[in-house]
Amino acid sequence: MKLELKNLYDDFRDGDTIKTFAKIIAEDAKKLDRTINIMEVCGGHTHTIMKYGLPQLMPENINFIHGPGCPVCIMPKERIDHAYVLAMQEDVILVTLGDMIKVPGSNGSLQDARSKGADVRFVYSPMECLKIAEENPDKKIVFFAIGFETTTPMTAVLLDQVIKQNIPNILFHINHVTVPEVMKELIDSRDIHVDSYNNKIDAFLGPSHVSVIAGSKIYEEFPRDYGRPVVVSGFEPVDVMEGISMIVKQFVEGRCELEIQYKRVVTHEGNLNAQKLIETYFDKVSLFRWRGLGNVPESGLKLKPRFAKYDAEVIFADILPIAEIQDHKLCICGDILRGIAKPTECTIFGTACKPTSPIGSCMVSSEGACAAYYKYGNLLK
Repeated sequence: MKLELKNLYDDFRDGDTIKTFAKIIAEDAKKLDRTINIMEVCGGHTHTIMKYGLPQLMPENINFIHGPGCPVCIMPKERIDHAYVLAMQEDVILVTLGDMIKVPGSNGSLQDARSKGADVRFVYSPMECLKIAEENPDKKIVFFAIGFETTTPMTAVLLDQVIKQNIPNILFHINHVTVPEVMKELIDSRDIHVDSYNNKIDAFLGPSHVSVIAGSKIYEEFPRDYGRPVVVSGFEPVDVMEGISMIVKQFVEGRCELEIQYKRVVTHEGNLNAQKLIETYFDKVSLFRWRGLGNVPESGLKLKPRFAKYDAEVIFADILPIAEIQDHKLCICGDILRGIAKPTECTIFGTACKPTSPIGSCMVSSEGACAAYYKYGNLLK
């Protein structure tokens, strides 16, 4: 069985195929009259790009820049502080996904809260909250929900089950964000604290898993209104190389289009059932503050008012801090997330800031650009 599973991805990691695409890109790049800066929006792409040394295979005039597609990296300190405060309540079990436990807020991380006695639990699926709630009927289970369009349906499914099963002790702190809005912000910022008018983005490598849910249709405006081509690519190195090749060919041929490289999974319309679930339970917020990026209009989600009795932000409003909290002065995660700086340009990268002692959010998650550079930086040119 392991051999069969391995066969599913072997071809997408084949060295000869990767080198063939590198030659095609190099030949096409000779026809360009300027450098093309390609932003991979998703942290999963960043990880693949660094792990397989893809920057080293690029010609001099094809440049990767890294975007804000890591849901852990973009969470502002005040939202982390919400999680910390909730976790420290005696009657609360705080549940979350992924590397969220390690992200530093102004009071410390959730890992620090746990060391002080808080009941903080990491789960692989939101549905695990159902069992935790059943085993702890006298506790409030607060699910600190994070992620882009990829994970939002899972939160919606959990809420759907909580309502149907009439479970009284599961609450939700919603931190889901959406990709197209922040892509627009990177091109044309409307936040007075953020200057993105000098951005270097010429094209986008579109996220794959987000697109499985939302469909490639969410990127139509970028070639049409902003003059930036988008190619939705899979996560494997052959996928990424083919996606880059497709972008370069657009510039060579004078085209600006939305294309799908990841056709084996992504469609134009996406998963309509998942989209319906999201629309049932969530509204857009007028502003959501992204760590290092500022306030991005309509880029976050919240529970609809009729589900307020499940909303931890409503129920615990009196104890949750509201002030915006800035990052460490030496941390340049904001510039990295906007694609105007590389992790190696940070003065504390790899010294004061490491995966074992992260100061910036980009070093915390395995999908963060700083963490990827720290782990695979020896593959850089």
